[in-house]
Amino acid sequence: QVQLVESGGGLVQAGGSLRLSCAASGRTFTTMTMGWFRQAPGKEREFVAGILWSGTSMNYEDSVEGRFTISKDNAKNTVYLQMNKLRPEDTAIYYCASALGPWGLRGSDADFSSWGQGTQVTVSS
Repeated sequence: QVQLVESGGGLVQAGGSLRLSCAASGRTFTTMTMGWFRQAPGKEREFVAGILWSGTSMNYEDSVEGRFTISKDNAKNTVYLQMNKLRPEDTAIYYCASALGPWGLRGSDADFSSWGQGTQVTVSS
């Protein structure tokens, strides 16, 4: 089991930037997928970005491609989501999650077995 703790959310104006962090502890594998999801009020949870624990492959949801960057610091067992050019529609609770294998890059939340508590991101217009 992997334990995940997110941090870095907050309030930012449209066009601004935030960086989310997800510290992982417990048993990890190089074939794991680390993912970021988000859920806005009244909407379903959606995939934002994913990265293999090895760092060799990444995937992004279309609306964040080119604005968000997922990365990983192996020494700190931490995954980051750098969010630039934020829009009001990016407002949501952001969750870090882990999947036991590379299938997590498909972006289905059913593939992820461990979840963090979530961090609020609010983008004002």
